[in-house]
Amino acid sequence: MYGQISTLAFVGIEARPVDVEVRITSGRALFSIVGLPDKAVAESRERVRNALHAVGLGFPFRHVTVNLAPADLPKEGSHFDLPIALALMSAMGAIAPDAIAGYAAIGELALDGAIRPVPGALPAAIGANAIGKGLICPDSSGAEAAWAAEDMAVLAAPHLLSLVNHFKGIQTLARPEPNLSEPAASTIDLADVKGQESAKRAFEIAAAGGHNLLMVGPPGSGKSMLAARLATILPDLEPSEMLEVSMVKSLAGELADGRIARARPFRAPHHSASMAALVGGGSRPRPGEVSLAHLGVLFLDELPEFHPNALDSLRQPLETGEVVIARANHRIAYPSRFQLVAAMNPCKCGGGPGQTCRRGPRCAADYQSRISGPFLDRIDLMIEVPQVTAADLVLPAPTEGSREVRARVASARERQRRRLATLASVPRTMRTNADVSGRLLEEIAMPDAEGLAFVRSAADRLRLSARGFHRTLKVARTIADLDGSEIVHRAHLAEALSYRAETLGDDRVAA
Repeated sequence: MYGQISTLAFVGIEARPVDVEVRITSGRALFSIVGLPDKAVAESRERVRNALHAVGLGFPFRHVTVNLAPADLPKEGSHFDLPIALALMSAMGAIAPDAIAGYAAIGELALDGAIRPVPGALPAAIGANAIGKGLICPDSSGAEAAWAAEDMAVLAAPHLLSLVNHFKGIQTLARPEPNLSEPAASTIDLADVKGQESAKRAFEIAAAGGHNLLMVGPPGSGKSMLAARLATILPDLEPSEMLEVSMVKSLAGELADGRIARARPFRAPHHSASMAALVGGGSRPRPGEVSLAHLGVLFLDELPEFHPNALDSLRQPLETGEVVIARANHRIAYPSRFQLVAAMNPCKCGGGPGQTCRRGPRCAADYQSRISGPFLDRIDLMIEVPQVTAADLVLPAPTEGSREVRARVASARERQRRRLATLASVPRTMRTNADVSGRLLEEIAMPDAEGLAFVRSAADRLRLSARGFHRTLKVARTIADLDGSEIVHRAHLAEALSYRAETLGDDRVAA
């Protein structure tokens, strides 16, 4: 007796097809699972055995072999329970083989036969659709699986018995509807920030071009307040971006009720976070904070308090937009094209107004030296956030808030989108000026003659690295987009250079 059904194994964000084969033969009563199963898959023997008893099916007192093919692909997670049970029921004759032939299945089984939710329903549905199959999944995961394709068959079942009844025609499981999370009314606004006009300008540039930003200022100057309001001026996710973000959240088990959100992710891990927590990994690799911030914002407060090795582990994803976790038998890649926003005090003591550091300049030097030069070189904008005075706080609230700035940001991003759409061979991952590199950057951001002479001279005086020079061009291109100019002028370059770390605290760059 033989039964078979498809399922999927997750390798990073990719869902790879796996055939679950079950053969029942005469011989000593034994239930074995082969095909590189991990501990969770091996334990499915007991869950499947008890779930079958719960729906009134006696487990065969014979030799049962479950093969998960391809055999050299590691199988991890409890979502193999349901496909093993369905393939076994097909081999026993409880379900017609033709009934499940057009489906892949994922789901964890309870001892009473209930089908429990598992992470990764959305990427599993996309993977099943890619091989021309529908998906059988837990009832609570149906809403996210329905986003894979409109014409895809999705069976979201609460219990193993309901699946049996569906295939026998006793009851019908309706296709679940996609679920969209409606954004809650925001209680924060950029107008809440009094003073800090230069910092607001830098945030507008960073939002418009997707640039990385670092704030340096004493405690209480409003750094965290500004960072929290960055989300209010960012445009909503495009439909294709919503799926990318939701696939990562689904794998991490953070897609509540299968709801896909339009808002961009905003992640703010504590400075005690480990390297694995930031970039992902572990014995069973999971997406880290940089992947959960994909197409959104990663905010690192108290930047020097993070472990230096953890910070340096961000250098590759900042450059490539991808995290690669290497294992002895496989390689896992997670998308991580995020916008980094960081904040730090000038020194360990805080450096507020009227405060005298007992250690003098050495305190600031030691504190800032915890951040490596190559990491700082990947920061596009670095700004000083001074202490807000009482005179600023008693002023009326600014008339311009998040809605006005968001409109300018959206206009600048639309200008970038149209420009990139006219260029040949532009990768799909290039969405903003911060993503552009190489020859394309020279094509879209090369300044006019006056600007070219200026930036060449400034780069020599400031000893900009090649990366620093290119990032300056990207920021200047964004400033020109905010001004509605197709040409990058000297003034745009001068403002872009003023945000480089090399120019903070002096006046070497002047327009």
